Amino acid sequence: MVVQVNQRTPNSRKTMDGSQQRVEANILLLGADNVGKSALTVRFLTRRFIGEYGDIDSIYSRSDKIDGRDICFNIWDSSHSQNGDEAGHISERQLQWADGFILVFSICDRASFNVVRQQVQRIRQAKNKLPAAVPIIIVGNKRDLQHRRTVSSEEGRLLALSADCGFFEISAAETYHGVLLVFHELIELIREARALKKGAAGFRGIVRSMSAVFGRKRTE
Repeated sequence: MVVQVNQRTPNSRKTMDGSQQRVEANILLLGADNVGKSALTVRFLTRRFIGEYGDIDSIYSRSDKIDGRDICFNIWDSSHSQNGDEAGHISERQLQWADGFILVFSICDRASFNVVRQQVQRIRQAKNKLPAAVPIIIVGNKRDLQHRRTVSSEEGRLLALSADCGFFEISAAETYHGVLLVFHELIELIREARALKKGAAGFRGIVRSMSAVFGRKRTE
């Protein structure tokens, strides 16, 4: 079973037209150690589940076709513990690189949920440094371990709704379909955000043109 809450109004910082046939997106995976970020990434890339990984940053690419569109996923699987950085740390480079974020916690680890909460705040606070905010999906992983659950589905939903994020609960160990839904949903949010940004840019251009015309009339 996959639990999902859709994001309400996505935004993005890129200028690509959402109607173009080819879509390329940079997706950053974040979260605490041992929550299944790498397992989720590899499950999406290969359909296989591998349970053990080293603590290392990796960037992967995958091309796919969705609804007749060519999609290129660039996925940065970020390790949590980097040079002793504080919990929830996200670098400026990561913020600038990413078109969308997947924040992963384990439903069996409340501390990992708190890390995601901090990372959501960090991304939203940084929006003033970016041309626009980027879409975020929060993922509660390890749904197959219900007997060890310490974070309820309702808590995940409430965090997502309060921060204007999407939300899924999945088990990367048990099913490929849930993982696929996460990445496909984020791609749609990125496309919609780019289309919204282009529309806003066009409106600002019209306003500037009208202001210039009226400004010339006043000086004549």
